[in-house]
Amino acid sequence: MKEQEGKERGLEKEFAQLKRQVESMPKAAQENKIVLICFSGDLDKALAAFVIATGAAAMGMDVVMFFTFWGTPLLRDKEKKVGGKDLMGRMFGAMLPKGLSKVKLSQMNMGGMGTAMMKALMKKKNIASLEEMLQLAAEMDVRIFICEMSMDLMGFKREEMIDYPNLIFCGVAKMLEEAQSSKVQFFI
Repeated sequence: MKEQEGKERGLEKEFAQLKRQVESMPKAAQENKIVLICFSGDLDKALAAFVIATGAAAMGMDVVMFFTFWGTPLLRDKEKKVGGKDLMGRMFGAMLPKGLSKVKLSQMNMGGMGTAMMKALMKKKNIASLEEMLQLAAEMDVRIFICEMSMDLMGFKREEMIDYPNLIFCGVAKMLEEAQSSKVQFFI
């Protein structure tokens, strides 16, 4: 019996010591920040990302949008022409939309008719276009990061990307650093 009580006291002491250690560990401070991972290049998903981003910025949150894979073509400037690409880079460049005005709906595109209907309806209901949302995001200090690995994979160059204040070319480590201290993360 005494042996059992001694073991229990020992376990209680160990537990109390572990609890003190855990409580004294530095905690990653969560900031009033949101990180959106923009993986899709579809009109409806890009709209959702920009609505969330600008809404969060309007609420005073620090906003980071990380564009990767199919989201990267959204940030290509339709006016810029860049040479020196290899065959795959030229193929991706030709096959993927160049800029916000060229994106299509993920559902009910119907050969472009659905996208045209959505854009007309947005205009009729005074809903900002993607181009206007991008401009608003810049005015609200939304930070935009572009995944360099995705750009390299698809043959995109920095010179062909949009002009945006403080545009950051980075990798997943930078996005994870931002996400680690954010309250909210979305994958769109």
